[in-house]
Amino acid sequence: MFQVLACGAVVFPGLFFAFRRILPCVFKHWSDADVVLTSAESCIVSCTDVVHWLATYFVIWYGVPYMTYDIFAMYLSHYYRFRVKGHEEYKWHSLTTVNSFVRKEFLLVLHHIALLTILLPVTLFFRQDQGDFFIGCLFLTELSTPFVSLGKILIQLNLQDRWLHKANGGMVLFTFFVCRIALFPFMYWMYGRHYAIPLYSVPFHLPLSANLGNCCILAPQVYWFVLLCRKGYRLYKRSRGTDASAAAHASKDD
Repeated sequence: MFQVLACGAVVFPGLFFAFRRILPCVFKHWSDADVVLTSAESCIVSCTDVVHWLATYFVIWYGVPYMTYDIFAMYLSHYYRFRVKGHEEYKWHSLTTVNSFVRKEFLLVLHHIALLTILLPVTLFFRQDQGDFFIGCLFLTELSTPFVSLGKILIQLNLQDRWLHKANGGMVLFTFFVCRIALFPFMYWMYGRHYAIPLYSVPFHLPLSANLGNCCILAPQVYWFVLLCRKGYRLYKRSRGTDASAAAHASKDD
């Protein structure tokens, strides 16, 4: 149990600080904000699979260090991004910079705190070693995270106009929809299949707390998915506009 805790406490900060040392040597023109952002996202891309028998130990002893680290890494990314822009209040860390980060990234911070204060206690104390299937399904919600992080890294490397970034964007939308939105009706369908009840009757067979909990988890996922779709549409329109301009210039040259 403590080996898993030690692993989680060492792996993510270790990868973060390793990337912070290595990246400035490779990309000498990068600012501190570029290095911190890419280091934080690279640690997420480096995550590996979760073994099912660790359903409880992984969440408690590996999830806690990761969520704690991720909040800290997001804050550092926010801090250095505004520092390189010359904001006076970002010359050093303070309650002002922390408060600005929380207000700007409120939904993400709330998401992490909710996982630490609600999901983890439920996993440890209240489920009584039942529901491993549903805990495993909730693990799948993070399947889209490496693609989101990879997209930010590709932008950092000025590869946003390449086919790899477009293909990765498609994977972001696909994995996000399947693993963060469609996952919930799938879990209800599997529950109904297990107890031989129709899908529409499943919510009435579950405790109110379970339905409310699922709605609270699902709501921000829908919100983020809408934002991703809007961003993808803007990028698509910009790409079409760039292609049209290039074609117009080519026809003029002819």
